[in-house]
This record gives sequence, C-alpha cells and structure tokens, in this order.
Amino acid sequence: MVIIDLAHGVFSLRNCLFFFKLMGALLDTPRTEKFNESGVGNNLRYGLSSMQGWRVSMEDAHCAITQLPGNLKDWSFFAVFDGHAGALVSELCASELLKCIVDTEEFKRIDPDLAPSIPEIQQGIREGFLALDERLRNLPEIASGKDRSGSTAVCVLITPNHIFFANCGDSRAMLIRDGKVSFATTDHKPVHPTEKERIQKAGGSVIIQRVNGSLAVSRSIGDFSYKTDRDLPPTQQLISPEPEITVIDREKASDQMIVLACDGIWDVLSNDNLCELLLERVQRLDDLSKVCDEAIDYCLYKGSSDNMSMVLVAFDPAPKVDPSLKAEDEKLEEVLERLTNSTFPYPHTFTHFRLFYSFLRLSCARL
Repeated sequence: MVIIDLAHGVFSLRNCLFFFKLMGALLDTPRTEKFNESGVGNNLRYGLSSMQGWRVSMEDAHCAITQLPGNLKDWSFFAVFDGHAGALVSELCASELLKCIVDTEEFKRIDPDLAPSIPEIQQGIREGFLALDERLRNLPEIASGKDRSGSTAVCVLITPNHIFFANCGDSRAMLIRDGKVSFATTDHKPVHPTEKERIQKAGGSVIIQRVNGSLAVSRSIGDFSYKTDRDLPPTQQLISPEPEITVIDREKASDQMIVLACDGIWDVLSNDNLCELLLERVQRLDDLSKVCDEAIDYCLYKGSSDNMSMVLVAFDPAPKVDPSLKAEDEKLEEVLERLTNSTFPYPHTFTHFRLFYSFLRLSCARL
C-alpha cells in the first residue's frame, strides 16, 4: 500500500508540475526554507510554518495573537491568508484584519464583566472584513490599478466559552475534538450553487470552475477588478468579501486542536488525513511548528505546487508527547543525519531524500 502511494506521489509530482514549469509559473527547484513561529497564552499553545515551495514568490501571510488588546486579554486570534496576483493584500490582511474587527462598534460594546452577545460578535467580525476590504480599495496602488492582488482569509477567534470560525475563500480551518474532525469550514468555490447564483446575478459566469474563467475562489479580500458594479453592495459582487461565520461552544475537556491552512495543504490532504497525521506527530514532537513543518514537507512530496502555510493551535486535552515515541524519533533522526551526511553531497539531493523520508514515515504512521 505504501509503495503504491509513494509511486503515486512521485508521478503526480512530476506530471502535474511539468506544464507549469514550462510556462514559467513555477521554479525549477522548490524553495523549502520555512518560516516558523510558536507561542503560548490563554491556556493554549500554537506553532506555525510557511514555505514558498514551487511558486516563484511567496504570497501567503498569517497572524497569531494569543492575547487580544484592551478588555479582551483572555481572547485569542489566529488566521491564514492565501494571496494571489501578488502579496500586498494578504500582507495587509495579516496586519490589519484584527484591528478592523476590534474597532467595530460591536466589539467596542463588549463588557468583560458580562457575557458577550454572540450575534454581536458575529456581526463585528463581518463588519471588520467588509471595512478592511473597503479600506484596501482606497489605497493608491490599488485604486490606480497598479496592484490587482487578492487574498483568501480564514481565522478563528477563541473566547473563554466559544470558538468563532470566519472563512472567506478556500483556505480552511478545522476543529479536532475527541480524536476526530468535529468541524471544518466550507470552501467558497464558484461551482457551489449559492455562490454560482450570486455570480450570475452580478452578470458573471462560471467557466471551467472559475469566475469568468479566471478566479478559482468566489469570495476574497481585494480582487477589485471583480467588484466594479456600483449598483451592487459588496456582498453581491462577482467576488464577495463577506465571511461565513460559525460559532461553536467550547468543550474544554475534549477540544484538542485547531488547524488553519491554505489550499496548498488541502489540495493533497483530506480533513481526516490531516487529523490523523497531526494526532500522531504531536505525540513525538513537542514543538508544534515542527509538526507543521513535517506536514508541509509531506504535502510537497505528495505533489502540492502552491505556497503552503499552516497554523496549529493545541488546547490542554491535545495528546501529550510520549517519551518513548519521542526517543524513538530522535534515534531515527540521528541515523538519518549520519546517512545523509555520508551519502548526499549535494543539497538538492539531500532535500529530496528528506522529503521522501517524511513522506514514508508519515504514510507508515497512517497504516
């Protein structure tokens, strides 16, 4: 079974990337250097990893805030943004979205001594998304048409008693509870009946599963060339900046992890696949950013050609590191280091072997 999977991974990696290399859209060799970050706060831990991969530039961005400002110190916020046609919008989303949300009237009315109104929080998140989109529209480089970038956005707002998921586009977040996927956001694709209806009412069409044959998502921040009808409100344009918001009651005894990732991850892994992988690896690695690193390497070897970013948030009930499994992994790493130092004199050969090793190890873990 593993041999078949490995063969499929190798062949899909070669075949799917060949055309894009010829077109100049991808690099000859993937950029596998990673940005890592980790932290603790509000009785949770997080780790994140991002990698450029095969793409000619890095357009992903992220945000991780364990403690919100002001009266919301026991609230946390995490987000992933997948940019396209440039990195400007995704980078501004990472730095400005939370500010836009907490600056809404709904959030200013929150009294830390009283139970917050769930509908008001949902409305505040929605208004924050719309406010950011409008603010970006007026930036000189965007208003002039010089920059035409856009970005998906998926975020989680964690309060003492609730988890708010907000999604706009095809990046995805999921909650792992009691060892299985309890919830996952829905990707906003043009072929979805509700999305397709809005696109057609706005005068557009869905061709080869894309808006007007071009954009592969039906909701995003930015992408103002798809938001030009002045007779329509923002939420009824070809591309909508409105997030889909879901609120879930926290179950503090059984909520284990939340993962947020761009479509470079989900293109090659199902929700259940990633859930199994993460539950296994957190028993061997105490650094959550390294768990994300391994998942990204695994996806790269399986054939993902996109930028990849992942944020992993762990609550107290998440599986703890098993000392025997950790020691087993560390011993295996030592053997691998000795092998690679003596066998692979060229960096690109070493990188490919490490990807193969990651793929093999994580594939075996799922058997």
